[in-house]
Parts: sequence; C-alpha cells; structure tokens
Amino acid sequence: MEEKRNRAILVGLNAHSLKEEDNASETTLEELEALLDTAGGACLATVLQNKDTPDARTFIGEGKVQEVRELAQRLGADLVVFDNELSPAQVRVLTEAMGVQVMDRSALILDIFAQRARTAEGRLQVELAQYKYLLPRLTGMWTHLVRQNAAGGKSPIGTRGPGETQLETDRRHIRRKIQKLEQDLREVRRVRAVQRDRREKNEVPVVAIVGYTNAGKSTLLNRLTGSDIPANDRLFDTLDTTTRTLELTDTCTVLISDTVGFIRKLPHHLVQAFKATLEELEYADLLLHVIDASSPEWMAQAQVVDRLIRELGAEQTPCIRVFNKCDRYSADILPHGEDIVCISAKTGEGVKALTDAIAQRLDEGVQRVKLRLPYDQGGVLDLLYREAKVEQVDYADAILVTAVCTPKTLGQVRQYRDPPLKEEKEPWEL
Repeated sequence: MEEKRNRAILVGLNAHSLKEEDNASETTLEELEALLDTAGGACLATVLQNKDTPDARTFIGEGKVQEVRELAQRLGADLVVFDNELSPAQVRVLTEAMGVQVMDRSALILDIFAQRARTAEGRLQVELAQYKYLLPRLTGMWTHLVRQNAAGGKSPIGTRGPGETQLETDRRHIRRKIQKLEQDLREVRRVRAVQRDRREKNEVPVVAIVGYTNAGKSTLLNRLTGSDIPANDRLFDTLDTTTRTLELTDTCTVLISDTVGFIRKLPHHLVQAFKATLEELEYADLLLHVIDASSPEWMAQAQVVDRLIRELGAEQTPCIRVFNKCDRYSADILPHGEDIVCISAKTGEGVKALTDAIAQRLDEGVQRVKLRLPYDQGGVLDLLYREAKVEQVDYADAILVTAVCTPKTLGQVRQYRDPPLKEEKEPWEL
C-alpha cells in the first residue's frame, strides 16, 4: 500500500462577503480531500469556518487559527490545506502561527500536476504554472534571514544586504525562466498548428472530450476506440492529451482527444499555462461534454466546464452533452433532449447511440465513389487530392480513382462517376 506523504487538516472559510465560487462548503471540502488523496496525503480532520468577512491577516481569525494549531498538534498533522485562495502574506502568517506547512487549493493542484505530467509538453506547462505561482511568494522564502531580530528591530549583521540581493536575483531568474517557458510553449503551439493544418487538409474531423475531473472521460475514450489508457477513480488522472482514431462509418473517420479534467476554483494561471493543450477545443469540430450523472453536484460541475469552455473561446463549437454513469443515476427520468446522450462508459450502455449522434453531426452527405478520369483531365485528380480523401488510384485505359467526397466535391466530379449516374427525368419528360 502506498505510504501517505503528509497528514493534513483541511480548512475552509464560508464568508458572506466572498463570491459563491470563492467560498468553501462541505462539498468543496470533500473535493479537496479527494485532491489530497490524489496528491498522496491523508486527511485527519476538516474545519469549516463561517464568518462575515475574511480576516485580512489570518483569513479565518486569530481564534480559529489557535484552534487549528491545537488540533494539528493533537492529531500529529504536518500540513494544513486551505480550500480558499490565500495571499502570499497570509500563507506566511499562518505557517508561522500554526507551526506546520500551510498551502492553499491552488498549490495542492499544482503539486498534483507536477506529479502526474508525463510528456515534455505537460511538464513545460506545469513548470510555467509553478513559477507564476512562486514569483509573488518569494518574499516569504527569505524570512529566515530576519527572524532573529536584534534590539530595536534591526536585522543581525550579515543578513541585511545579501537577503535582499538574493531575493532580487531569484526574481530575475524566475522571470527569465517564465519567458523561456512561454517561448517553448509558443513553439509547441506552432507545431500543433502545423499538425492541425495537415488534419484539415486531409479533412479529418476532430472530436474533443471535455468534462469535470473524474467524470469518466478516459473510460469513454477507451470504450469508443478500444484503447487501454489508464482510467482510475481519482481526480486529475489524465493530464496529457491523448488522441486516438475512431471509425464511425465506412466513410467517416475522426480523431478523438481526451483532455485534462476541469475543476472548480481552477487557478487562472493554470488555465493559461494549459492553453497549449486546451486550445485543441477551439479548433475541434465537435465537443463531447462528459457529465457524471451519478454526482449530486453534476449541474454545478457542468456550469464550471461551460464557463471554462467560454474562457477558452470554444463556446461556438457544436457540443453533445454525454451523461455518463447513467447505470448509477438515482432519479426516475434520465436527462433527455436534443444533443443529449445517456451512457455508461463502464458497461457500454448507450455508446452506440453516442457514436450515431457523432456520425450524424460529422458525416454530412459524405460518399465513397469510383471515378473514371480521362488522361487529359489530370486537373480533376489534383482537385480530388485537395478537396477529397483519395483512397486508391489505378492507371489503365483511364485514371481509376476511389475517393471519399463531400457533396460539394461530388457535384464537381459527378460526370466522371463509374458507372455513370442515370439522369433523373422530370415527370413531363417521360
């Protein structure tokens, strides 16, 4: 059994003055516990504080800080994780007051991403997000130089200049690192754009699977394509985009991509860092928004995903809402309506209806045809290479071509069909 790295107490604040999405609740603390488990930590206790407004210095108030400190000592905790976003100054104050390491939800998510990123691109994105998170927090990392103050509040000899100099040096170093990482990610985007142009030239539609973390996206991709991508019951199990081929009909093959799961309170700079992966959404021909139908929070989770899709500029992309885990759905009537499909990726229930819905969206009048081109019509073959998917070319008494064509291309080459199409006559011509 995997040994837990940290024993933690989870703390959340529910304040009237905070926005609803910034507040903590029993549900968000449960989610935080699942995040902690993914990171390799164990939750010893949770503390939810109700307060009119956050304390500027300690966030939860001096009394509650003392209560958490005593709880940590009694239970032997070595970490306190806040469900809310903390300022760098608050992290410093709380760490000193509680005597154990203090971090917020953003730092925990970053730690998970750092553990789970596998590809070079994924590691680049995580490193960029970590440096952006670290930059405003550097000051607190040099407090060890001024803790032993001399009389009158002055720092000991030898700790005044170097600390400040080192702090500025580190800031410059990190800013340079951020610039270099952003440059590397721009190169990743450039390579992706070339690959995307090639896909568009080959007219291969792209389907992107999106959804709340742990909604079952990887399980769905495995079910659709027969892949064996690891699909475990934990948050952020997939961080690196995986793309597979899915043959919907004999004339329609698509590329289908599994993306990183979304989560509420996802740090903005993390969304920015992951745009090199998530920008695939903007260029996808179809989104499959996977929703965990078994979760009582599915509506709130779906709203989080919809908001992030808008933020990434993909709100105009056609979308099918896929209610997964419908075998564990508790209500009497399953969700239904246009562009809604209920499935169980685990059992396979409803998957045929989903592939039919995808094909209906993407396979619009495409046909496989055989053409007979005279040798003096080589330009038509060039047209087919540009506008259709050419599968076979044979040279005999004419150029014999098998191609998958859109209705527009079919109209341009219909006179070369083999066998020729019968001309439809109007009733008055009979």
